[in-house]
Amino acid sequence: MHIPDGFIDIPTSAAFAAASAVAVAGAVKGARKQLSEQSAPLAGLTAVFIFAVQMLNFPVAAGTSGHLIGAALAMVLVGPYAATLALVVVLIIQAFLFADGGLTALGLSIFNMAVISVWVSFIVFMILKKILPRTKSWLVVASFIAALISVPAAAIGFVIQYAIGANATFSVGTVLNAMVGTHILIGIGEAIITALTVSAVLASRSDLVFGWDRKNSQLEIRS
Repeated sequence: MHIPDGFIDIPTSAAFAAASAVAVAGAVKGARKQLSEQSAPLAGLTAVFIFAVQMLNFPVAAGTSGHLIGAALAMVLVGPYAATLALVVVLIIQAFLFADGGLTALGLSIFNMAVISVWVSFIVFMILKKILPRTKSWLVVASFIAALISVPAAAIGFVIQYAIGANATFSVGTVLNAMVGTHILIGIGEAIITALTVSAVLASRSDLVFGWDRKNSQLEIRS
């Protein structure tokens, strides 16, 4: 999912870098209203966790491997605005310190993973929250589905960028089939990790989870 230098032409890279900059500016503004004194430290911890897990690859198929993006996980824990910022920080550090993705393609990667993946997962998650029962178990299910969809959504974002300004000679159809097929499998791994992590945090500190609507939780009276 990290795009190397030269794979997409400079005009397309510059256009998506500008779009990413606008999205990040909006996320900064939104995060100021969304984060509280309790949730702000969790946003930092979420970024550290995503950075660590993204360094671990797991095999998928035909010699390919994938890693956690963390968009849906961060979105459920700290909200979409803070999640976008957390992913941006992770991607910048990876690009500058570990050469994971090209610097000229950084705007492309940010747009796919920190914007598309986060906000697609948020939309899916909020729709499911309105449909499913308002319990912690079903919240975990919603997190699983949101994470599952968010990964191929980011892959489709790359395919669109490839169709606009690719420097390679592979057909768009070939890239679409390869990217979406592979990232559906990666999405399954992402969904499992997201569900397990959200479940663990809900069990210990549900008050810190953005996706858990505490106003709608019922009080339990014990004798």
